Amino acid sequence: MLKHVFGPVPSRRLGRSLGIDPIPLKTCNWNCVYCQLGRTRPLTNDRREYIDPDLILREVASVLENHANGDIDWVTFVGSGEPTLHSGLGRMIRQVKSLTSIPVAVITNGALLHLPAVRRDLSAADMVLPSLDAGNEALYRSLNRPHPHNPFNKYVAGLAAFRGSYQGKLCVEVMLVRGQNDTEIALRDIARVLDDVDPDEIHINQPIRPPVETWVQPADGEGLLRARAILGDKVRIFTSLEGDYDLGAYEKVVDAIMAVITRHPMRQIELERTLSAWGSGEVQSALEQLIASGRAQRVARYGVTFWSSVESYYPKDNPGC
Repeated sequence: MLKHVFGPVPSRRLGRSLGIDPIPLKTCNWNCVYCQLGRTRPLTNDRREYIDPDLILREVASVLENHANGDIDWVTFVGSGEPTLHSGLGRMIRQVKSLTSIPVAVITNGALLHLPAVRRDLSAADMVLPSLDAGNEALYRSLNRPHPHNPFNKYVAGLAAFRGSYQGKLCVEVMLVRGQNDTEIALRDIARVLDDVDPDEIHINQPIRPPVETWVQPADGEGLLRARAILGDKVRIFTSLEGDYDLGAYEKVVDAIMAVITRHPMRQIELERTLSAWGSGEVQSALEQLIASGRAQRVARYGVTFWSSVESYYPKDNPGC
């Protein structure tokens, strides 16, 4: 059974993405208010081999062997937290590239790019997609809630240093949260940082999966228009997600579902659509199995029911840290 590789899954930015998760849930040096994987408890900033790289690479090779050309658009390192915390990330990127001609992407918060070793690790990827949700220390601390060893000035300096040496495609993501970083002042602060970083593209995303904090709301249409106007011509806006999830690598439906929702919580309607493709009459039975397994939970956000791993911690109604 696959433990660290999942999909391909539909990605708003990367089409059909084969996910590689090199760290346990939830290993991160940020505790973002909008995170779909729940609160980080505790924050960690330690780089080490959380999972045996050889085990991960064997899973990748197995999945690639069973997919035809064109089934996968990108192989993506995207952790149950922050993938650059795995000290073997660079080696894994290079070995995956030796296995396939499919391009390799890394989705990261970018907080460790001030470290030369992390910049070297990511240099082998075809695309790197770090975050930038704030243009000043105060908003960075309130939105991303970083580890204390990752102050804003070090974080921004790391983004700029990586841009200076990286030969691949750099796409910076801005996750817009209503009333927080979608105001004119906040966006102009972000624009000043982006001018220094000079990414190839600026990706505007919104928290469409269940945010950890109950007060978080995606930016409205006015906020999106404001972001496009202030952040400029490099902006691409991603507001919806459609597509099919590949569960074919699993014999048991519960294992297949858990492989996805541990990293990407799913709307109930999305889950039902995926399960209907698994087999006739499987939907209700699979949902019952999921509940009985004790491995999944239902989370209510935006008046919608999402399914996530029971290991992800979401507060019921209390905002805050």
